[in-house]
Amino acid sequence: MAEAHQAVGFQFTVTPDGIDLHLSREVLKHIYLSGVTSWRKRAIRFKNGILTGVYPASPSSLLIVVIATMSTIYARIDPSLGMIDTIKRTMPVSGYMTVQTQTVFSAILFSTGLWLSLILMLRYTLKALLSYHAWIFESHGKISFCTKLWLTLVKMFSGRRPLLYSFQTSLPRLPVPRVDDTITRYLESVRPLLDDEQYNQMEVVANNFKKDQAPKLQKYLILKSWCATNYVSDWWEEYIYLRGRSPIMVNSNFYAMLRALGVVPMCSYQMERMFNTTRIPGIETDFVQHLSDRKHLVVYHKGRFFKVWLYYGGRHLWPSELETQFQRILDDTTEPQPGELKLAALTAGNRVPWARARLKYFSQGVNKASLEAIETSAFFLTLDDEVHGYDPEKLRSLDLYAKSLLHGKCYDRWFDKSFTLIAYKNGKLGVNAEHSWADAPIIGHMWEYVLATDCFHLGYTEEGHCKGDISNGLPPPIKLQWDIPLECQEVIEDSYMVAKVIADDVDFHGCLFDEFGKGLIKKSRTSPDAFIQLALQLAQFRDKGEFCLTYEASMTRMFREGRTETVRSCTSESTAFVRAMEDKSTTSAQRLDLFRKAADKHQNMYRLAMTGSGIDRHLFCLYIMSKYLSIDSPFLKQVLSEPWRLSTSQTPQQQLNMVDIKRFPRYVGAGGGFGPVADDGYGVSYIIIGENLITFHISSKFSSPETDSYRFGQNIRQAMLDIRALFDQKDKKEKEM
Repeated sequence: MAEAHQAVGFQFTVTPDGIDLHLSREVLKHIYLSGVTSWRKRAIRFKNGILTGVYPASPSSLLIVVIATMSTIYARIDPSLGMIDTIKRTMPVSGYMTVQTQTVFSAILFSTGLWLSLILMLRYTLKALLSYHAWIFESHGKISFCTKLWLTLVKMFSGRRPLLYSFQTSLPRLPVPRVDDTITRYLESVRPLLDDEQYNQMEVVANNFKKDQAPKLQKYLILKSWCATNYVSDWWEEYIYLRGRSPIMVNSNFYAMLRALGVVPMCSYQMERMFNTTRIPGIETDFVQHLSDRKHLVVYHKGRFFKVWLYYGGRHLWPSELETQFQRILDDTTEPQPGELKLAALTAGNRVPWARARLKYFSQGVNKASLEAIETSAFFLTLDDEVHGYDPEKLRSLDLYAKSLLHGKCYDRWFDKSFTLIAYKNGKLGVNAEHSWADAPIIGHMWEYVLATDCFHLGYTEEGHCKGDISNGLPPPIKLQWDIPLECQEVIEDSYMVAKVIADDVDFHGCLFDEFGKGLIKKSRTSPDAFIQLALQLAQFRDKGEFCLTYEASMTRMFREGRTETVRSCTSESTAFVRAMEDKSTTSAQRLDLFRKAADKHQNMYRLAMTGSGIDRHLFCLYIMSKYLSIDSPFLKQVLSEPWRLSTSQTPQQQLNMVDIKRFPRYVGAGGGFGPVADDGYGVSYIIIGENLITFHISSKFSSPETDSYRFGQNIRQAMLDIRALFDQKDKKEKEM
């Protein structure tokens, strides 16, 4: 095999005169360069570790402290209040050190201790400043004196040129809310969904929990919050994601299509596992495997798996060289090996069969080596042989594009990888991401960076090829080898059939709303997110004739290792507004007044969720604690079993500003989406793009007679227009006066 010969650095033959050694200079050169690259990476990581470890100070500040201390000593001033003399007296007597040398050495030790103390003081001061959240509750455009002073101090103590993880140790911990507050907010959230008798029963159950079981559970949870970096995140990852035994395709993974941060630092913990990460299946629970450094990716094309090195000659491959490697794979005409075509379906089906098959059939020989190549790769790439992407001339093009990204053919994405990059035949791109290691904004941030880099830094030749030269000695991609027995092929087929049933049941509709957008909504002095959430409530009521428990994801990344919290968007205020919209006897002024009250309520709940005072993560952790302590709680059981029939999420536009969006509209992402959470419900993801476009990604299940994604999309569109009409009527009346 060609790749085997290229991997050999030397060859030898035995002759009558002895051993004849033949060295391959080219290969040894690349071995040397690979070693240099590895050590260079270690040096960079060490340097960044030092810079992050002493932040918000800098290593050079140590020299300043030492010089300042030495200067005062030579000026016969003791800034240490006798500590330098104490250090000097405790030093062992030596003939090699003069009194002056001892003084200098003692001063350096004192300066280092003082410097470290100052770093800790700065860090805890910054942590205290970042624990201030009153600014988030202030009205837009109205900044109090306290907040202005706070902003000044944050900038002062934040240092200069922070790195990605510089603020990690300065971020505050997620606080544990008071049980009384959580119970009160919970009862308030379910009031519009229950009649008087049901609400009274729930109130009794909740108060019994608050009085009997909650105090003990809360004490243990507070103890956990003292010991753990974040009292929610580890349990959330384990019990919500890794312990689930059902397929993660559609049910957990999400996608992103081609296409608020800045006031305070956000936790970057999730970004650590973006690359070199795989979810490994287990019988009872999965685990996330993250490796510090990998030098290859794995490519899937027409049923074959290829290993592609990302380094050559001690450097990253240039885009032109990657294009060459991918073209070699596209030109490869070999057929898939037995069982190889649908192998990735194992990651799409139930977790237990996959875990057992992995132990039985992939623990030795070529299967083990090939599976390790996939699981240890930087990420997974699918060169899809289909054509997808949004085309306004083609009916349902966005719908089919989204379904392809979400589940594909059920065997052409490795759903366990941190993310699978999908490149279609027509050049369109997308991402399918595994959910346990990170949330959607992390993938969205990476995806925007990829698009911006492609647009503004790399570029293409006039012929459409990547710019740059191509090394002559570039080794070809390595085709992974498999020896999959018939028994395993049957397991693969079973997993495929399970996944196909799920995929075929996904009803998806992509809705591009371009009648108006963020620009007009902000002119009406309303939060765009609150506007959209109230439109979703109106659409839900028109679609089903009733209200339902609604989930909106909010982030808690202002806290260390924070992930998400739930905003319960269906409130007494929002239901009052919706009923008024459907009541012909109410005036537009009355409806608008109810709309503003509902929008203000939603904004306040969103802010509470962001600042650690949400409802659901606290109740979730109390429930897990009750299981550990064998405490039976009817209240917590009921709370955790309530279905979210409307699950929503906003994808933030984080890096492309308005000028970029107007100049380069084809590089702006259309957001992403996910599968429905409830069998008879909707999943809605939306992204606000620029001033005049909002994209909705709506999912449901064909098997439910109660849902229809296209119908719901039309209801959302009409609800948005009807709410805007309230402001148009108000403006018209004001002009007439």
